[in-house]
Amino acid sequence: MSRPGVYLSGVERTFGADEIIVSKTDTKGRIIYANEVFLRMAGFTEGEILNQPHSIIRHPDMPRCVFKLLWDTIETGKEIFAYVKNRSKNGDHYWVLAHVTPTFDKSGKIVSYHSNRRSPRRDAVAKAEALYQELLAIENGHDDRKVGMETAFQAVVAKLQGAGVPYDEFVFSL
Repeated sequence: MSRPGVYLSGVERTFGADEIIVSKTDTKGRIIYANEVFLRMAGFTEGEILNQPHSIIRHPDMPRCVFKLLWDTIETGKEIFAYVKNRSKNGDHYWVLAHVTPTFDKSGKIVSYHSNRRSPRRDAVAKAEALYQELLAIENGHDDRKVGMETAFQAVVAKLQGAGVPYDEFVFSL
């Protein structure tokens, strides 16, 4: 699946198991820090990426409802883990196991978000990819994008309730 105007090469990039992709965003999701591994994998220079929305690397195969879950979680001050398929500037893609946490000031107010991404297990990627295809089909089955995203989000919530596990536990079970 591809958004109009979004080039996808079909080539998957990988990074070392000992490497960590690190980025920080402001509370609006604009990148304020990106480490060398992030820049290499995403294919951007620091000048190109700073102050850009983190969604600049969003792959169209990623369901929007996953990002809704992510934002809903971190905006409440909690951490979240998620498998994410990202898109490089040149259209390549790469999978990560992301750990996103809020950063607080001395008064307890969220001032930014920090994300560490590690190289994921291939078997977990296959399971995440199957789930994401299912969620994308739900999202794309509605003419109204917001309704599609909300319907897919409710499908994720129902799946978690049916399994009797919180989201993080579900992610680690993949």
